[in-house]
Amino acid sequence: MFSSLRSRLWLSYALMIATALFVVAVVLLLYLIRNPGIYRQTLDRLRSAEALLLARPAELFDLKNTTALERTADNFNVRILVFGRDKSLRYDTAPADAALPLPEKPAQSRNVTSLRDADGKFWLFTVSPLANGDVLMVAAPRPRLSVLNIFADELLVPILEGGLIAFLFALVLAFVIARGVADPLQEVIVAARDFPSAEVTPVEPRGPHEVQELTRAFNAMVKRVQASQRSQRDFVANVSHELKTPLTSVQGFAQAILDGTADTPEARQQAAEIIYAESGRMHRMVLDLLDLARLEAGTVVMQMSPLEVRALLNVTVEKFTPQAQKAAVTLRAEVPSELPALVGDGDRLAQVFTNLVDNALKFTPPGGEVLLRAEAAAGEMKVEVRDTGRGIPPEALERVFDRFYQVDSSRPGGEKHGAGLGLSIAHEIVQAHGGRIGVRSEVGRGTVFTVTLPLSPQAAATVVRRRK
Repeated sequence: MFSSLRSRLWLSYALMIATALFVVAVVLLLYLIRNPGIYRQTLDRLRSAEALLLARPAELFDLKNTTALERTADNFNVRILVFGRDKSLRYDTAPADAALPLPEKPAQSRNVTSLRDADGKFWLFTVSPLANGDVLMVAAPRPRLSVLNIFADELLVPILEGGLIAFLFALVLAFVIARGVADPLQEVIVAARDFPSAEVTPVEPRGPHEVQELTRAFNAMVKRVQASQRSQRDFVANVSHELKTPLTSVQGFAQAILDGTADTPEARQQAAEIIYAESGRMHRMVLDLLDLARLEAGTVVMQMSPLEVRALLNVTVEKFTPQAQKAAVTLRAEVPSELPALVGDGDRLAQVFTNLVDNALKFTPPGGEVLLRAEAAAGEMKVEVRDTGRGIPPEALERVFDRFYQVDSSRPGGEKHGAGLGLSIAHEIVQAHGGRIGVRSEVGRGTVFTVTLPLSPQAAATVVRRRK
C-alpha cells in the first residue's frame, strides 16, 4: 500500500505531526499536574490572607487576642501558623490537625511551595518573616486531583480539536510536498523508459535541490549517450564510405585485368599500380583505426623516457623540408637551446608533430609559412604549430579532433587528404601523456595547434633555476 515514494512521504508527514501532537499533549498534561488551575485558586487565597495579615501586624504580635486571626482563617478557609525565632510553634488556628513543620530558611522562601504534615498530607503554603523575628505561615490543604480528570476536563477537547485541524492540514501539506518530490522523479522515470526507443527531450529540473541535481545528471547522461550513438552511427557510415572508394577502384581495375579490358602492358601496369595504392590506403586506414581504438581503450603501452624536444622538432622539420620546398612553403622551427628534457614516448610524440606539420603544409598556399615553436613554463612544455593557411571555419573548430571529420573539401584548398584520423590519433596520444591539445584559427589568416605536455618535477625545477 505504501510502496511508492509519494505514499511514504505522505505517511511520514502524518506520523510526524501525530508524534508532535502527542509530545505537546504530554507536556501540557505534566504542566497541568504540576500547576493546575485549581491550585492557582488556592494559592490566590493564601496570598490574599497573607497580605491582609501583613497589613495589620499588631494582631500578629499580640497572640493573646487571636480573634482576628481566627476570623481571617475562617473567611479565607486557610490555616494560620506563627513560629518563633527558635522555630517553635507559637500559634496555630487548627491545633487539632496534624502538625506542620516550618520549612528551612523561611525568610528566603517567598515562592509558594508545598509540604507534608505529620500525617503525610500535602499542604500549599506561604511564609513571611515578621518585624519581631517571628515567621508567619499561611497554609491550605492541596486539592486532590485526578490525572484522568485533568486530561478529560482541561486537555482532551482542545487537543482533539487542535490535533484534528493540524492533522488535516498536515495531510494536505504532505500531499503537496510529496507531489513536489515525486512528480519530477516520475518524469525522469518516464523519460528513462522511453530511452532509447524515442528521441528523449531534456527533463525540466524542478522540485527539491537534490531532485533537480538528479534531473540534470539524467539530462547530461542522455546527452552523452545520444552523442555516443551519433558518434557510432557516424563512425560506421564514415568507415563504410572511406572503404567504399578504394574497394570500388580495386574491384574495377581487377575486373579490367580479368576480362581483358586492360589489354596492353601499360594498362595492366596502371591497373596494378592503382590496386596497390588503394590497397595500401585501406591498409593504412585499418592500422590507424586499430591504433585509435587501442589509444581510446588505454591498452597502448607508452615507452616513456627523457626526450630532447629541440631535437624532436628539428628532425620533424628535416623530414618535411622536401615536401615544403615542393609546395613553396617556408618551414622552420624556433626552439630555445635550453629547453628541459620531456618525459614521454618519442615515437608517439613524433607521430603527433608529424600529423600536425603534414596538415599545416597541405593547407598552406605557396608563399606561406609553417612555424614550430616551443617553450617551458609553469611545469609544462608548450609546442605550437603555426601556419598561414586558409584557416578553419568557427563551426568546424569543435570537431577537428573527431574521427573522419574533414573540413569541407568544396572550399578553396580543401581537397581531401587521408581519412581524417590523424588529428584524432594525435589527440589521444597527447591525452595519454597527461597533456592537452587545442586549436585556434582565423579564416584567411591561419591556424595554430597547441600541444601542452606536463614536465617531470625535476625538469620543472630545472626551468625555475635557469630563470633565476
